[in-house]
Amino acid sequence: MPRLALALCIVWFISLFLFRSFVQWKRTGATGFKGFHGRVGSLEWLAGMAATAGLVLAPLAPLASVYGWRGGELWFMNATAHVAGAMLAGAGILGALAAQLNMGSSWRIGVDESERTTLVTDGLFAWVRNPIFSCIWISLLGFWLLIPSSLALLAFVLTIVGIELQVRAVEEPYLQQAHGESYARYAAAVGRFAPGFGRLADD
Repeated sequence: MPRLALALCIVWFISLFLFRSFVQWKRTGATGFKGFHGRVGSLEWLAGMAATAGLVLAPLAPLASVYGWRGGELWFMNATAHVAGAMLAGAGILGALAAQLNMGSSWRIGVDESERTTLVTDGLFAWVRNPIFSCIWISLLGFWLLIPSSLALLAFVLTIVGIELQVRAVEEPYLQQAHGESYARYAAAVGRFAPGFGRLADD
């Protein structure tokens, strides 16, 4: 299954980064890529480093399995796991792209504190506050089931850590500052990554 995982990773990268950035550029004249910020060692910096490392390792993991590189050795081979992995990866890619398009011109990678974008609360965002990240996790879990290797697991863990830090230390404070009471009401009613879980009222 490493070759299928590699093909899905290519689709994942093209769809969620290249295609979505192109759509944003056509709509607004900007790609939407703001990057990661923060002084070295800060939570913002750690978030960016961990998420970037995880997203870079994701396509490298199937390559390592295909070419026999260190860290690419598969822990097990199971047809049921492979089918589930392919379904999760595909669903995660489609869900993340749908959520990105749901954001319209408000879509960004990273945060620019000088900008004030529209707070999106409809569509998938009516169910969870961060559906793009939730779907990225689902796709990465699918990749790991397709290629259960050390590198694939590391990609999954680093991405989880990076996204958790990015959301909690960077994006939520920015949204609270930018949208005030509107975001407070939204975050109190809608879960962070899964419906009903991680509401600010619960935190």
